[in-house]
Amino acid sequence: MSASVAGLFVYPVKSCRGIARQRVAVAVQGFAHDRAWMLVDPDESPMRFLTQRELPRLSLVRTTLDDDALMLEAPDAPPMRIPFELDGPSVRAVVWRSTVDAFDQGDDVARQLSASVGRRVRLVRFDMRTERPCNPEFAGDTGANTQFADGYPILVLGTASLAELNRRLALAGESPVPMNRFRPNLVIDGLEAHDEDHLAALRIGDVELRLVKPCTRCQITTTDQDTAAVGRQPLAVLGSYRNDSRFDGVTFGMNAIVTRGAGRTIALGDEISLDWRF
Repeated sequence: MSASVAGLFVYPVKSCRGIARQRVAVAVQGFAHDRAWMLVDPDESPMRFLTQRELPRLSLVRTTLDDDALMLEAPDAPPMRIPFELDGPSVRAVVWRSTVDAFDQGDDVARQLSASVGRRVRLVRFDMRTERPCNPEFAGDTGANTQFADGYPILVLGTASLAELNRRLALAGESPVPMNRFRPNLVIDGLEAHDEDHLAALRIGDVELRLVKPCTRCQITTTDQDTAAVGRQPLAVLGSYRNDSRFDGVTFGMNAIVTRGAGRTIALGDEISLDWRF
C-alpha cells in the first residue's frame, strides 16, 4: 500500500480557524505553533479554556502566521498582530484536566476578541518553559507532551474515512461535510476507510509518529466552520457506525505522538511508511 501526505494543518489558536500548510516543522509538542494560544474565561480562577463548544463563533476567527507574529482577523474587530516574543503577565490556565503556566496577551486583544465573540475572554500563550504531559495510559513512558491541544500533539485522519462518512451522509439524505469539521493536523491519502485505526506508527522521512488513541468526537463537528451555524450532522450519522464503547463515544481519526524526528519538517506529497498493529 502506498500512502502519502495529503494535508497539513496548523491551528494556532485553539478552536479558531486553522491554516493549510505546504510544509510544517515538527516538534515534540506537535506542528510548529499548533494550539500555542488559547482563549480563556477571565471570570474563573484559574482561567478555564473556551472552545467552539461554548462559542461557535470562534470558527470565524481567522489565523495567519508570518515570520515573527500571529495575526487574527475576527468579525467586527480590526486585525490583530501578536508578536511571538510577547510574553505578558504570567497566568495559570486550565485545559481539560491540566492546569498550566501561560502568558496573557494583553488588554487590547482581549477587548477586541470579547466584542467579536460576544462574551468576556482573554487570549493566552502557552509557556514553553513548562510541559503538559500526555496521558501515560496511552502515551506510556515516551515523555510525550503537548501545548493546548485536547490531549495529544497530532491528529491523523485518512481521506478515505471522510469519503466513507460522506457516502453514508448521502444515503441518509444529508449534505457532505468538508475535512475542516474534524480539525486534523495530518491527512493521509492511500489508505482504506478507517485504516488509520489500525496503524501502530507511521514514518515520513526522519519523522516518526506513534498512533496511540482514537479521537472521541464532540459537537464541534456539527459546527459549520465557515458560518458558525450548528446542526446535527455529521455526528448523528457517525454515531450509527462509529460508536466505541471503550472510549464512551464516537471516534473518528487517531491521536498521535512524536517519537522521532523533532526539529525536522514534512511536506505535502511526502511518502509515508506504515507500521500496522496486526
